[in-house]
Amino acid sequence: MSSSRKQNHLINEKSPYLLQHAHNPVDWWPWCDEAFEKAKKEDKPILLSIGYYTCHWCHVMEKESYDDEEVGEAINKVFVPIKVDREERPDIDSTYMQICQKVSGNCGWPLNVFMTPDKKPFFITTYVPKESGYGMEGLLELVAKTDDLWKNSRKELVEDASAIIKSMEIEKAIKAKSFELDAVTLKMTYDHLLQTYDAKNGGFGYAPKFPSPHVLSYLLRYWKRYKDKNALSMVEQTITAMRLGGIFDQVGFGFHRYSTDEKWLVPHFEKMLYDQAMMAIACVETYQATGNDFYKKTAEEIFEFVLRDLTSKEGAFYTAVDADSDGEEGLFYIWTCEEFRNALGKDAELMEKVFNMTEDGNYSEPGMHAAKHRVPKNILYLKKTVPELAKELKMKESELSKTIDSSRRKLFATREKRTHPSVDDKILTDVNGLMISAFAKAAVVFSDKKYADVANGAANFILEKMTSPEGKLYHRYRKEAGIPAFLDDYAFFVNALIDVYEATFEVDYLRKAIALDQVAIEHFWDKKNGGFLFQSKDIEEMIVKKKDAHDGAIPSGNSLMMLNLLRLNRFTGDPKLEELALKLELAFSTQISRGPGSHAQFMSAVDFRIGPSYEIVIVEGDNREMVGKMLEKLSSTFIPNKIVMLKSKESTPIITKIADFTKFLDLMDNKTTACVCAHYACKLPTTDPEQMLKLLA
Repeated sequence: MSSSRKQNHLINEKSPYLLQHAHNPVDWWPWCDEAFEKAKKEDKPILLSIGYYTCHWCHVMEKESYDDEEVGEAINKVFVPIKVDREERPDIDSTYMQICQKVSGNCGWPLNVFMTPDKKPFFITTYVPKESGYGMEGLLELVAKTDDLWKNSRKELVEDASAIIKSMEIEKAIKAKSFELDAVTLKMTYDHLLQTYDAKNGGFGYAPKFPSPHVLSYLLRYWKRYKDKNALSMVEQTITAMRLGGIFDQVGFGFHRYSTDEKWLVPHFEKMLYDQAMMAIACVETYQATGNDFYKKTAEEIFEFVLRDLTSKEGAFYTAVDADSDGEEGLFYIWTCEEFRNALGKDAELMEKVFNMTEDGNYSEPGMHAAKHRVPKNILYLKKTVPELAKELKMKESELSKTIDSSRRKLFATREKRTHPSVDDKILTDVNGLMISAFAKAAVVFSDKKYADVANGAANFILEKMTSPEGKLYHRYRKEAGIPAFLDDYAFFVNALIDVYEATFEVDYLRKAIALDQVAIEHFWDKKNGGFLFQSKDIEEMIVKKKDAHDGAIPSGNSLMMLNLLRLNRFTGDPKLEELALKLELAFSTQISRGPGSHAQFMSAVDFRIGPSYEIVIVEGDNREMVGKMLEKLSSTFIPNKIVMLKSKESTPIITKIADFTKFLDLMDNKTTACVCAHYACKLPTTDPEQMLKLLA
């Protein structure tokens, strides 16, 4: 693609994905009123193409079709073409993905929607080649066919489009009896996950296999509640298999997006910020539950990758790393035996056994575009943990660990000379919220101030750069803030602010969490039917309103809002927050009970609501060092359903205003004192960290 070409209407956009298409011969428009007015005026249908910067098949379709002069001429003649970055506009993406799932079931990105100028789709597809072949209809043929239908059978097209929207509206209108979810639903969720669990390889379902770390977090809570060893075993087996597999970058760290096979060997190579965040949280919690350093080290490796490759100079986090480099997916990450041996020298023979290198290779680019006669290449992976490998190789574990670490650094140095995959450097509030939570939780559990400082810095960036003077959030930042925030932005960032407060006890974070939670309630709550809408009620409305609670690649905003309402209720004692949480639960109870396994994050919130949950207030006394000892004792045990406050001399005026009940919690003998409350009643205070834990048993 030549930058000397005539630019289209995307040239002034901020999204790296849209800018990637700004010199295509397709006359792309961003999603805007002018584009739809043009379609109406010229009596043309719309071609809406949705993708994202690190999407491999989006790159393929651009190279084959959208950057092709013949295709550009054909599309411009028939359509008004609109390009959307799904990460910038998840409202648009989720609307048409929802429709795609209803009418097709074969959904993904790029998502290409043929629709009327009033935004009603009559045909939806994903990747298509330029010309027909491989049993697929080509884009040129589809464009010509659409042109004919639009001119000669428009009435049928418009009727089909209207029928699709009407059927979805009817589904939304069907009301089911609502009810509180209970321990039976917690068990149903576990049983559903157990049925889909891959006992051989870890993880859930079959190929392609996604990380689903929010499922692991639910299983940890189930294990905690019922002492079910199998639930914990499922978590440990899955994290271990993923960490050893090709889905984890054994050289530079971090998880790839998903595995194309059931064994976690061959990934789609993009690295998403949200996967790093949620996998880090799952590892931190599993370390807390088991005390096994393997999970701590895995979390630390994820953080090393994020801080090195996905952190802006201002301290916020970028969105993703591409799958492709030099036009080929995964090229940056795979190795020939010759490259491997040249990098490692005398250690190569041993490391070939450790990382399972073979002369025949274990990787070839998937799909119809795989090159023939390619030199065999390998994805590095481990079949066993280091202690198991040391035993098998008859080596000391310390010696093997040292050699692996040294070899990894050499491989990393060699790999740094390659063409790097590009980074999508836009900053999104929702996934930054997830990453801030991960660093904040690690700061607490690992007693590491460095991670607290990282969480602080990113939270402050969003508060300072991505918040309007009226106290509303923006969704995206790139050079400047833009796009009004969606529910997920508020849900994930409020959750993050609570986590940062518990990592730092800087009360301003708690105050801001409470304020933003109120903004979300005011602008997203569905007063008629309950639950939170995905879009604010005061911005552009999509043809289908989105309001759901099921998990996708990331948890739903409603599930995090449920947890936020409950946590903030425990901090403030405000009964209205718990009442709203229950209304939220009732709004989705029927939907969740029909498929609880796909609502794992919501069920984690229900687990908190059912209880027991605890409010722990540490009142700082003359022996200030005891605060750290009490916090260390708390962090050494997996107690997910709790909130922790620090009442120091400095924070008392603000804390007692936020949490009225803390007025009555005081020191014993001027010593640092822990006050444990549950079920709206406080137990006898104690100055002994061990006794504090017993009160939480």
